[in-house]
Amino acid sequence: MKAATWRGTDEVAVERVPDPTLLNSHDVILKVRQTVTCGSDLHLLGGYIPFMRAGDVLGHEFIGEVVEAGPAVANHRVGDRVVVCSFIACGKCWFCTHEMYSCCDNGNPDPGITEAVWGQSPGGCYGYSHALGGFQGSHADYIRVPYADIGAFPVPDGVSDRRALFASDSAPTGWMGADLSEVGPGDCVAVWGAGAVGQMAARASVLLGADKVIVIDRYGYRLDQVERHIGAETINYEQTDVEAELRERTGGRGPDVCIEAVGMEAHTPGGQYFYDQVKQQLRLQTDRPDAVRQAIQVCRKGGRVFILGVFAGMVDKFPLGAVMNKGLTIRSAQQHGQRYIPRILELMERDELRTEHLATHVMPLDRAPEGYRMFKEKEDGCVRAVFEPAG
Repeated sequence: MKAATWRGTDEVAVERVPDPTLLNSHDVILKVRQTVTCGSDLHLLGGYIPFMRAGDVLGHEFIGEVVEAGPAVANHRVGDRVVVCSFIACGKCWFCTHEMYSCCDNGNPDPGITEAVWGQSPGGCYGYSHALGGFQGSHADYIRVPYADIGAFPVPDGVSDRRALFASDSAPTGWMGADLSEVGPGDCVAVWGAGAVGQMAARASVLLGADKVIVIDRYGYRLDQVERHIGAETINYEQTDVEAELRERTGGRGPDVCIEAVGMEAHTPGGQYFYDQVKQQLRLQTDRPDAVRQAIQVCRKGGRVFILGVFAGMVDKFPLGAVMNKGLTIRSAQQHGQRYIPRILELMERDELRTEHLATHVMPLDRAPEGYRMFKEKEDGCVRAVFEPAG
């Protein structure tokens, strides 16, 4: 079959790879209908996640059609249209029974790397390096889905592929950030990052009843999407002082909830960015935490900070004193999608959650290298590049 593979730093190729096969009785094989780039994929391309091998198939956000099912699969049959959670979970371990699906004890079949780096291993993830299981990704004609009864969800007939596609990762990730931050009526929520995950965190905050939601970014076309499709306010951090602006809009207190949806390659104006970039390139730190630092700095005393962006290792100058002395609560997680996807699909069916606008560039899988270039370089207003395999 045809697939988009990682060939090295900033190098994507479309080539032939072996077809997937059922490996255990709980697997299904999907024909991929649509699959989309994600900002966390750019960390793989940039070489910041050093556990990729040449030929690894990329992609973890996708929708497909069941073409083969193992004998123990109870919830899916050949021909079903399903969206699949990007994180792989067994559904039976202690963490899964407590709805912390991305922390699954069994989703990652090769936990040695992450146990050495992080102390314990999270679950597995499609197309996201051998640190998270070495699973084949979704930028391909077909994909194997383990634990299919746990991680794959039927798509309602009234929900299009384009809309349901983002229920795989972006929408549940954003929803988790708002939910676990306990966003509710009366809250002011600030979100760093107007990509797909940031927009979904903002929309979840709106739907959960927040009084004010503000999204911070520097790209005008993404901020325009926030205002048109999400129903939130915006701040362009290259045009104003974010801290002063947030204090002005919150009566001097600062936001109740700050959600960071940028990750390990954050940008910020001024000398701090260049300091962090040099340290990252020299591998003196693995991640650039600029957005996290600012979120902690501006959050109101006693407020909540949620880190949604992907981070790999160590950061410099983490403002621990601000966390402690301001009495902040900090939470983070890879997405527990199995917990949120059913509700998200219901909201999509009711037209309360729309995601089609995120798919700014749709193209055949053959153009995956071009799509990744456009996505990385923010060419032509690219928010997300969607690939449609023809196999």
